[in-house]
Amino acid sequence: MGVDDARAAPSRWARQAAWIGASLLALISVAAFVYAWRADQRVHRIEQELVRRQQESGGEAAEARLLAKQAQDSARETAAKAALLEARVAEVALQRTQLEELMQSLSRSRDENLLNDVEAAIRVAVQQSAITGSAEPLVAALKQSDERLARMGQPRLDGVRRAIARDLDRVKAGSVADVATLAIRLDEAIRMADELPLLSNAQARGEPGRTAAAAASRAAAAASGASAAAPAGSAVARWSEQARHALGQGWDRMWDEVRSLVRVTRIDHPDAVLLAPDQAFFVRENLKLRLLNARLALLSRQFDTVQQDLQAALGMLDRYFDRNARRTQIAQELIRQVAAQAKQGGVARPDDTLAAVAAAVAGR
Repeated sequence: MGVDDARAAPSRWARQAAWIGASLLALISVAAFVYAWRADQRVHRIEQELVRRQQESGGEAAEARLLAKQAQDSARETAAKAALLEARVAEVALQRTQLEELMQSLSRSRDENLLNDVEAAIRVAVQQSAITGSAEPLVAALKQSDERLARMGQPRLDGVRRAIARDLDRVKAGSVADVATLAIRLDEAIRMADELPLLSNAQARGEPGRTAAAAASRAAAAASGASAAAPAGSAVARWSEQARHALGQGWDRMWDEVRSLVRVTRIDHPDAVLLAPDQAFFVRENLKLRLLNARLALLSRQFDTVQQDLQAALGMLDRYFDRNARRTQIAQELIRQVAAQAKQGGVARPDDTLAAVAAAVAGR
């Protein structure tokens, strides 16, 4: 029993150890199965999560690609718009530059045109003043040019305005013959030529006055004598007074006629008294021709010719006409005034203005 029990105990322990081992193996197997199942579930969940995340990543990637494409399209559009804007900005800048150049060119051309007009007007006025001998055309041109420059208001033209002011003062200060007034005086002298008394037709001066005074005194004396004799009532006395008065008047008239036949006058040129009536006509015409020639020479600014003709006219007045007559003296005074004022006096040239205009046109 003891041996059998000793033999049976190891087998029992062996069976128990086997059973325990089997139980452990079963437990381990169950645990491994559970662990494997759980791992499989976990792997399955991970796979599902990966699939889901992959799908989401794919959607996000597609969306990202779409957004990237849209961004690229937007970038291309923005780049195109930016390029177009840059092109337009460059075009606008070019147009602005061209516009500024055009405005500057227009401003310069306007100033140059104005200066050219001013120069042309002043040169024409200089020619007119040289032809007419009057400073009025040049003064008017300088004043008009200064007004036009003042309306422009350009600081670069102030030098031209100052030059115009200097030339205007110099032209106004110059003495120029007043041709119009002198021509009017010559016309008056020409008109009086037909009315001037010649030496050959001159009348005695002072005698008619004295004769008339004597006659008046005799008439007054006769009237007083008649009035004094009237109270006496004597018809014979009245008749005798009237007879003496009539005889006195007849004698005075006869004496005046006799005295008119003889006249004593100082004659420096005896040939002037011997002029026939037809020659007197030619003398007057020659005088008028001299004065007309002087007038034409005055209008032509030929002052030497004017002086020669006026001196010749004065010589004719002194030689053939009655110098004591009032009309002759008036004509001589008119001619002397014209001769004194008809002198060469040049109009000052606006050289400063022309030089300033040339400098302004040149841009200095």
